[in-house]
Amino acid sequence: MERVYNFSAGPSMLPLEVLEKAKEEMLCYGESGMSVLEMSHRSKDYEPIIQGAEAALRKLMNIPDNYKVLFLQGGASTQFAAVPLNLLSVGGKADYIVSGQFSNKAYKEAKKYGDVSVVASSAADNFSYVPEISHADIRPDADYLHVCFNNTIYGTKFHYIPDTGDIPLVADMSSCIISEPVDVSKFGVIYAGAQKNMAPAGLTIVIIREDLVGKARPETPSMLDYKLMVENNSMYNTPPCFCIYMCKLVCEWILSIGGLEEMKRRNEKKASLLYDYLDSQDYYTAPVVARNRSMMNVTFVTGVEELDKKFASEAAKAGLKNLKGHRSVGGMRASIYNAMPYEGVVKLVEFMKKFAEENPKD
Repeated sequence: MERVYNFSAGPSMLPLEVLEKAKEEMLCYGESGMSVLEMSHRSKDYEPIIQGAEAALRKLMNIPDNYKVLFLQGGASTQFAAVPLNLLSVGGKADYIVSGQFSNKAYKEAKKYGDVSVVASSAADNFSYVPEISHADIRPDADYLHVCFNNTIYGTKFHYIPDTGDIPLVADMSSCIISEPVDVSKFGVIYAGAQKNMAPAGLTIVIIREDLVGKARPETPSMLDYKLMVENNSMYNTPPCFCIYMCKLVCEWILSIGGLEEMKRRNEKKASLLYDYLDSQDYYTAPVVARNRSMMNVTFVTGVEELDKKFASEAAKAGLKNLKGHRSVGGMRASIYNAMPYEGVVKLVEFMKKFAEENPKD
């Protein structure tokens, strides 16, 4: 069977070159005589894999030396608790921008641990835009400001980095990490579930500035304590070994094609093709405010629920899989992460045109 174009929001497509490399090494990695799937994480064979993954990610994202890189488990959702447990001091304060479902979940989780406030929200407008704030909107004694940089469900993205001054900025970048260059030094913490752009499901990346390590609250579980994870080089327990290996391959692949500047160019080309078509016609509507459009997740609707359902069904038959929108939004969502080739978006636009011609609205 031929491979399809997988527009899933996650787990998502992986680069074909990476899958082929993993296939080559599946039964025997290097001179180890075994698969990475079988290796002890504390073995001499595995050590260069996790070290190589960190080195490749540091080079790719130009991560400063005063930042630690952690390979963890539990998904980004576990970081909703880990962040306040490590950064929100007892009796302290934290501010959140709520721009979608996941930032709202992060806010609700953090509220369990202290004085947590929403400084801006787009909930009243169905998260169709990203609120813009200034330094004055943040409480001056806040321990951190939290944002979700790309909103997978709604198809919006921060196109600015909030000015937080000396207050650490914490960003969930699960659905946009390594899609374009980002100045890591402007953030205190960046975290991301890897299953959209970096690796299979099961790995969570945390990039944290050194001065923020070692501030965990007394009640913090060991598995959520950043200091403990740093001291054990992400190996306090068995890490997601194969996912880390895949992350290494993905980062090396992006470096081989020209790094994040080239990745951004490719992603902008794909997104422009799809958005230009959406803006050129009136059969489909893109509900997101244009200035906040995501380069990774493109949402659109016909305005007729039955047509939306038919679209997703017929698209799947045409080899364009997982285009159904999230249940809380409806319509369609095309997730065009790093691994989605330009040809996949070309096929999608061709299908959209054909569908509109063959299914006129009453």
